Amino acid sequence: MRVVIVTESFPPDVNGVAHCALQTARHLVDRGHTPVVVAPATAGGAPDDEAPCPVVRVPSLPLPGYPQVRVALPSRRLAATIAEHRADVVHLAGPFVLGVRGMAAATRLGLPAVAVYQTDLAGYARTYMGAGEAAAWRRLRSVHAAADLTLAPSGAALRDLEAHGVPRVKLWPRGVDTARFRPGLRDAALRRTLAPNGELVVGYVGRLAPEKQVELLAGACALPGVRVVVVGDGPSRPGLEQALPGALFLGRRTGDELARLFASLDVFVHTGPFETFCQTVQEAMASGVPVVAPAAGGPLDLVAHGRTGLLVPPRDADAVRDAVWALAADPGLRAAYGATGRATVEGRTWAAVGDQLIGHYADVLAGRRTAVAA
Repeated sequence: MRVVIVTESFPPDVNGVAHCALQTARHLVDRGHTPVVVAPATAGGAPDDEAPCPVVRVPSLPLPGYPQVRVALPSRRLAATIAEHRADVVHLAGPFVLGVRGMAAATRLGLPAVAVYQTDLAGYARTYMGAGEAAAWRRLRSVHAAADLTLAPSGAALRDLEAHGVPRVKLWPRGVDTARFRPGLRDAALRRTLAPNGELVVGYVGRLAPEKQVELLAGACALPGVRVVVVGDGPSRPGLEQALPGALFLGRRTGDELARLFASLDVFVHTGPFETFCQTVQEAMASGVPVVAPAAGGPLDLVAHGRTGLLVPPRDADAVRDAVWALAADPGLRAAYGATGRATVEGRTWAAVGDQLIGHYADVLAGRRTAVAA
């Protein structure tokens, strides 16, 4: 198949949309298909030398107040790329700006489109503007309703889409690199650096932005014998450094270095309530680390409460603190949760979920052929 992946973000960006688009492109190439990626241009015009397929960059501007996020500008390159590639399927990754234009181009060219829902933009609108949820859902509904198929990453996301009138929705979860993220990378020397007095190491990994609500770790920071480690960057970092006294901020980490950090944690905590999936929870589980996460969105599918970690009420700092303290007091429980978490995700490789995606493409193409024959 010839596939055009239209994505709102792509590496070197570090976020769920970019990572999933990269893994999708890699898997398509590995399976003998021919993808091309269309994505917003990066700030510095970084080369795409490590991409598994050609990448077409369209002009973009930084999002006001959040310059790490680039917003694509109108460009003829998108429609031209779809036509020149002779696409069989147009894959829309987290469509909202560039993806809307990709959907319009696919419709004009009579091509099937698969839209992958990845970001709770309505929740973000509420966080950043205090309003705008209805407008965000209208835009999301319009693009997803035009697609041949919408893929939701979790049961909660699927139910949310259906409740807002999006038709033709199926479940498509995310994979995890179980070879990179593994318990065997636990590093005693690294742990001594993070917690020189032998403290329990509690980690958060992700963007530092208002919707992530990382300030909920304040109670955990105050626990005796606990060292909170924050991995990631974003506009909220200066405020969080004030709100989380004693926490160690490591900035952005990727690749094997990130995998060692994950494996060297004693507890992983995710705080944001707006996750449609939550890849970092899955990476922590692959690393054999017990998880504390809000009982909302994607973590509901990932964390088995009382088996692989603890689910807590969203936006509840006291509940986060108490869950961390309960795990701090019981090394055996941490070990059991970590081992079960690893066993749970071992079959969720990117190859496995990538093959599911190719199956969804095939179903869409078959549906188009049936409609034409009728």
